Amino acid sequence: MSTATIALLGQPNSGKSTLFNALTGLKQHVGNWPGKTVEKKEGSFAYNGMTYEVADLPGSYSMTANSDEEVITRDFIASGEADIVCILADSSQLERSLFMLADYAGISAPCFLVLNMEDVAKDQGKTINVKALEKKLGIPVMLFSATDKKAYDRFYATLERALREKSHIDVSALEKEYEKISGYSEIKDQLSETDISGYTPMWLTVKYLENDKVVSAKLKEELSGDKAASISALGEKAGGAIATGECKFNWIDKLLDGTVNKSETGVKLGKLDRIYTHRFWGKPAVVLTVILGLFASFIPALPIMGLGSLVDILKNVVQGALSTAGCPALIMGLVCDVFIQSMGYIIKMLGFVFGVTLVFGFLEEVGVMARISYVFDNTMGKLGLQGKSVMPFLVSFGCTMGGAAGTRVIDNWGQKVLTIALAWAVPCGAAWAIVPMLSTVFFGMGAPVVIAVLLLVMILHMWVTAKIFGRGLVKKEDRCGMIMELPPYHKPRWGALLRYVFGRTKDTFVRVAKVVLLVCLIFWVLSYGSGVNDTSILYRLGIAIEPVTKFFGLPWQLFIAFVASSVGKEGAVGVISALYAGGSYGEGFMAAMGGAARAANLNELLLANVTKPEALAFIFAITFNLPCVVALAATYQEIHSAKWTARIAAYYTVGALLLSCVAYHIGLLIW
Repeated sequence: MSTATIALLGQPNSGKSTLFNALTGLKQHVGNWPGKTVEKKEGSFAYNGMTYEVADLPGSYSMTANSDEEVITRDFIASGEADIVCILADSSQLERSLFMLADYAGISAPCFLVLNMEDVAKDQGKTINVKALEKKLGIPVMLFSATDKKAYDRFYATLERALREKSHIDVSALEKEYEKISGYSEIKDQLSETDISGYTPMWLTVKYLENDKVVSAKLKEELSGDKAASISALGEKAGGAIATGECKFNWIDKLLDGTVNKSETGVKLGKLDRIYTHRFWGKPAVVLTVILGLFASFIPALPIMGLGSLVDILKNVVQGALSTAGCPALIMGLVCDVFIQSMGYIIKMLGFVFGVTLVFGFLEEVGVMARISYVFDNTMGKLGLQGKSVMPFLVSFGCTMGGAAGTRVIDNWGQKVLTIALAWAVPCGAAWAIVPMLSTVFFGMGAPVVIAVLLLVMILHMWVTAKIFGRGLVKKEDRCGMIMELPPYHKPRWGALLRYVFGRTKDTFVRVAKVVLLVCLIFWVLSYGSGVNDTSILYRLGIAIEPVTKFFGLPWQLFIAFVASSVGKEGAVGVISALYAGGSYGEGFMAAMGGAARAANLNELLLANVTKPEALAFIFAITFNLPCVVALAATYQEIHSAKWTARIAAYYTVGALLLSCVAYHIGLLIW
């Protein structure tokens, strides 16, 4: 069977990921480009006796080397690894989305153009003369809707035609525009003998004029000193990226003249956008949208979470069967307390992720996520992030795993990692279920003060974390600016959305199950033998290091509960109940993860055994500890970097202990 490689190229929100998922289905994998932390998506599909390898190139707005994503994209294309490049543009916004095509013109790799979102363009009353556009461009062009299954026969036919013809963009009209720039023709003549594979002299000249650092460095290696000095002098008078950009947009206008009807009057700002873009009401409206989305996520999540709650019934049945069969207690514990109980916890968490992915995938599909990014772009920009980062922060109040999954919409890898690193500082729903209870037990009417201080520390924590990680993750030139154009609202394609959601949930389940089962097994083994006569490894370790942990305000019992909170905040309550009420804290941990109630007299036990400074230290420790192993697995799934996942986890573990130390010693001064 013959093979061919396709590269998908397009600006963010052009529908590239939708096309990639529809083509490759389950035959895809995600990793990082060699030597880079930029996400690499590859997949395959078979059609008409041919196998196609598909590379989903990082989303970018141009082919200029402003980021690692853009350098990787154009290097891959110029390398000749792809037999054909599929360039996607948004049919509803061709004036803007064809800029990528204009920037691509002059690269030697053959290509074809897919005008995606045909349905949205039709809703706007636009008609596009594809044949006229093909004639002007000299490459295959097709109207398409990546979310419409029926449209794929036309896509495959266009793909096969593009592979047969291997045509290149007709750049004659574009070059006439460039020739109006002072010095362009002279520079191009001097670059005509350069040997930089994959790029024409026209393209190299334009990038040199735009002060592309990578191209400039390569040309310095290729040119003699006199030629380099000559083109440098010419380039200083050329007008830079503003002049070349004007040429590209003039070329686009001429392409569209006679190919796109002009009957539409433009998209007016709708009532919803008048609220979202309002100077005062915009941000509250966006926050309310995200919060309502968070609550709405529980509607599809609850049935799945309910399946997780049935685990107790299954556990009792299996436990009874194993006991009747005379199975050793060790095996029963491994099967019932570790495997079955852990799976129940995983299913519950997975239900929430399914709900969040579905609801916020819907918001992205219809165009609301672009408004969220627009409204908070300036605010998030102060942290080196883009406006889309606000959604993961707000979702993390419910579940950090959902917040990590929400960073999928962030295009820049460094900003994605930084967003997750900051989102970990947001106490999740499980923490909010425990912290108010502990605060009320120990501080009574002062509990609101403790919670207010925690929120202030959260904000400070995020600011400090942005300073520590931001410089290494987000270069100064990558820090985002305002979004200048909002995409139109459009109807969701439920089939494509559900395929994405189920695929994402499946991938999350596989990754999370491995981590949770392993970590719960380790904790269960370390705590095996705990009870009235405690002989467990964790007990011995806790006693041994208690002189150190007490400096942080954590007696060995609270330190073990702190360790348990890194697996799941719910588990900390189970461990405390077992430690102060007697019994196995391994079983208490697993029971709490399954939703079992805490000891009836837990409040009295805590007040009798824990001082107020120690309680304050413990509250800070579990609030700002790493959220849970599920969030850890979700983080790795999104950023594909074990090093950065481990770095963030270590940072939060150490940070939580330092905060508990500060809280403890302040508490000693107060009480």
